Amino acid sequence: MQKLLRNILTSRVYEAAVETPLEDSPALSKALGNRVLLKREDMQPIFSFKLRGAYNKIAHLSEDERAKGIIAASAGNHAQGVAYSARQLGIAATIVMPVTTPAIKVSAVQRLGGQVILHGDNYSEAAERCDELIAETNMTFIHPFDDELVIAGQGTVADELLRQTAGKMDVVFVPVGGGGLIAGMAGYLKQLCPEVRIVGVEPVDSDAMARSLAAGRRVKLDSVGIFADGVAVLEVGQLTFEICRKHVDEIICVEIDEICSGIKSAYQATRTIVEPAGALALAGLKKYVRERSITDQTLVAINSGANMNFDRLRYVAERTMIGEKQEALFAVSIPETPGALRRFCRDLVGARNITEFNYRLARRDAAHIFVGIAVRDEEERFAFGRLLNKQGYACIDLTENELAKTHIRHMVGGRSTQTCGERLFRFWFPERPGALSRFLETMGAGWNISLFHYRTQGSDFGRVLIGLEIAEGQDDALRHFLDSLGYRYVEETENSAYQLFL
Repeated sequence: MQKLLRNILTSRVYEAAVETPLEDSPALSKALGNRVLLKREDMQPIFSFKLRGAYNKIAHLSEDERAKGIIAASAGNHAQGVAYSARQLGIAATIVMPVTTPAIKVSAVQRLGGQVILHGDNYSEAAERCDELIAETNMTFIHPFDDELVIAGQGTVADELLRQTAGKMDVVFVPVGGGGLIAGMAGYLKQLCPEVRIVGVEPVDSDAMARSLAAGRRVKLDSVGIFADGVAVLEVGQLTFEICRKHVDEIICVEIDEICSGIKSAYQATRTIVEPAGALALAGLKKYVRERSITDQTLVAINSGANMNFDRLRYVAERTMIGEKQEALFAVSIPETPGALRRFCRDLVGARNITEFNYRLARRDAAHIFVGIAVRDEEERFAFGRLLNKQGYACIDLTENELAKTHIRHMVGGRSTQTCGERLFRFWFPERPGALSRFLETMGAGWNISLFHYRTQGSDFGRVLIGLEIAEGQDDALRHFLDSLGYRYVEETENSAYQLFL
């Protein structure tokens, strides 16, 4: 820890990075009953804190290491940090990035003078190609997080925080990917202000640090979610894990909907649109306050980056209200009689705002409706469900149903009397030009497709919902066929949303 402190205090980050402001958020503070401060790392020259660690590492390279050129593997922000630093220091830089990297990040690296090599569908595949190039060229590798000087560079955020608050803060929320930022910050703050609580925040589908700390050893994930691509790592660093095991108080995991809510809150507070990884800390802060009912504390969230792909905003907007616990989705069965729909809206929905309403005649004795209701909190959501049941309406709460939120709400009413043996599957495939066509070509003509839904969401992975007609006795052949495609998939045939609407 003494070495880490020395490296932080003698870092060279300010030759390229800037000291970012710590901003009060009066609206958030009032809403949450605590003083909320936002550390604006999205205001760095590359719109991310990653510049700190990358520059500090590269600035300390020897002349021989610089002469070889530098190389890194990154899904985006570290790549920009390396490219920016290399340009400042006059060093040639090569960056290996996944093919699925948002275009805004690829073009940013190229504008900074970095040579971009696109390879693989995720960071791990890009890193493997990076290793091959290092063996071939002997270029100097700049690790995105598991390096003493990188960790120290990120730790300068904590040094600034300490000066900006005079140590008067109760909890600091830090986004976690490979662990470089939280390791640097926790190692620094716990030495000087041990009473300050350090809370890491991860997506539920990229929770390598949470699992590792729980297990007491590094745990490698089988796969990671890609919505918050800036923190999508299969395994945290050895150095970062050891520091976090000693100095991080806890890790909070948040859902995609909660991250979207964090993006909205950051926008309302700063008028800046942060990327999903950049909103992680604020999402964790809001969840922490909601679940623990704390008040009158000083809470700091690190806005870590703002390299948001514009096309992703539609998806974020759709999921935000649910993430803020202000929208509930229900499937409700009502009598198929004249005036039943009107009575449902008048007597049950009442003054509540309807956010979505989908209906189609299915049978003559009953109708199924898909309805979104604006609510103040989760308790009102549950209360509405109880009211429906009390009034004799069969209903299912779909608010947490991923199939309903991603697909069904856009295609309600698709029943068919012609299908035979239909089975339903959700697929994920890397989103790139021509990806949907290649996916359909891979499917081939061996199985009849009875249902198909695809809607671009500005994400790194496309999502497809497919119905296949499967004859009796073909289960083994179907399973072999699906596994041979090479795409991640989930069967949804028994999903209640499918049974009701499709």
